[in-house]
Amino acid sequence: MAEVAQSAQYAAVTPQKRLAREYELVYILTPQVDADDAEKISTRLQEVVVRLGGKITKVDQWGRRKLAYPINKATRGVFVCVRMVGYNDLVAEIERNLRNADAVVRFQTVRLDTIVEALDKVTVDPEQVKFARIEAPSPDEQEPTVEERLGLNVKPRERQDDYGMDDDDIPNLDEVLPPTDSPPEGEA
Repeated sequence: MAEVAQSAQYAAVTPQKRLAREYELVYILTPQVDADDAEKISTRLQEVVVRLGGKITKVDQWGRRKLAYPINKATRGVFVCVRMVGYNDLVAEIERNLRNADAVVRFQTVRLDTIVEALDKVTVDPEQVKFARIEAPSPDEQEPTVEERLGLNVKPRERQDDYGMDDDDIPNLDEVLPPTDSPPEGEA
């Protein structure tokens, strides 16, 4: 019992050295997110990182991409990748904030192998940490409606024969065959 009290006293006297690690966060926004909502999420992310003593080292916006599988009936999403350096409590707080954001569909944080001894010695290029403004989706990138996904509003196809020819493509035999001067056999 005396040993436990002595080790607890020793732990209280010696300061714990916190090691910062490098993390990579990828989050996916809904495809119809507007620029203001995306900016709110990026601003909130920056505030959390600064408040908890971390640094964002790189922001890479991958843009609108097709999802591997539908999420909430959406087949596309806006991907953003963020690299940051911070302590382990940083990840929990960022993920809590992303979980509460309605525009975020999915997110994943990965701890990289890099251990940072002194967080203040990390250099950051200001151009690499800027969140670019997300533009509105183009008309050809719009999500298909439920009717389109189910095939309910598709125009009916024209009938084709076995050779891939439409009714309009079948030639008239009188135009194709040469005229015959002799009467057919049996009618003479």
